[in-house]
Amino acid sequence: MSRIGKALIKLPAGVEVKVSQANVVTVKGPKGELTQQLVDDISLKVEDGNITLDRPTEQKRHKALHGLYRSLVNNMVTGVTQGYTKRQELVGVGFKATTDGNILDLTLGYSHHIYFEIPKELKVKTEQDKGKNPIITLEGIDKQLIGQVAAKIRSLRAPEPYKGKGIKFEGEQLRRKAGKTASK
Repeated sequence: MSRIGKALIKLPAGVEVKVSQANVVTVKGPKGELTQQLVDDISLKVEDGNITLDRPTEQKRHKALHGLYRSLVNNMVTGVTQGYTKRQELVGVGFKATTDGNILDLTLGYSHHIYFEIPKELKVKTEQDKGKNPIITLEGIDKQLIGQVAAKIRSLRAPEPYKGKGIKFEGEQLRRKAGKTASK
């Protein structure tokens, strides 16, 4: 059995899980509601406050899907109870980030501002303390959506390896290169 797939998912208090005939899982909790379509081969059971996922055979494809959907359902349960946050740091002279509703206004060293629309399912905050790099914080219940939006924001100015300027995740270790050496 898949080590990830066979692990039980414990349901916290206040979380409801429903499975429809079309194999659509709906997880409802204090922070919101998420849905996920399961493949027909994978079956989900809710018993005694635990969720178990089963697969029909030991085929490589079924093993892969077993672990995948167990992780997706676990992320849904965690999302509706605790939520997820991603923090990104803008490293560079003159780099700024401000928000206006769900529009993120970025100044990243280009000749123009970049306006990035954040999906309505997410909340965005910016912090700009004197002497520190600006921070963008994304919050929401959908782990996949937060990761996708954070990756898109990062791609607007990915960190470069010489000075480390760009948008990086907080706590991320960048691989730095040595610059040119002085000639004689």
